[in-house]
Amino acid sequence: MAINSYRDLLAWQQAMELVTAIYKSTECWPREEIYGLTSQIRRAAVSVPANIAEGYGRDTRGSYQQFLRIAQGSLKEVETHLLIAERLGFSQKQTIAPIMVMSESVGKLLRLLIRKLSEP
Repeated sequence: MAINSYRDLLAWQQAMELVTAIYKSTECWPREEIYGLTSQIRRAAVSVPANIAEGYGRDTRGSYQQFLRIAQGSLKEVETHLLIAERLGFSQKQTIAPIMVMSESVGKLLRLLIRKLSEP
């Protein structure tokens, strides 16, 4: 399959699904967290596909790779926020487990893409 746009990238597509899952899972979090943990995890989740897209639009491979690394960092931030939410009782383990699996999948795809871009 030809890649004509960042929207053709499986990493971006899965990252978009992750954003949707994060928004849905945080709907039931405490209202007093709307400007705290809820806002932070949502912003981190949105950052993942946004950085994949922005990197795709850059002129150099090195710049593209840097944006993919930023996306990886945001992904780890999402995972950490999920674990914090579990510890605070905002989410159950069975609720966050599938989201963590999604996050791990996106992370693997990002690593593969970075590795591919590193080839001569």
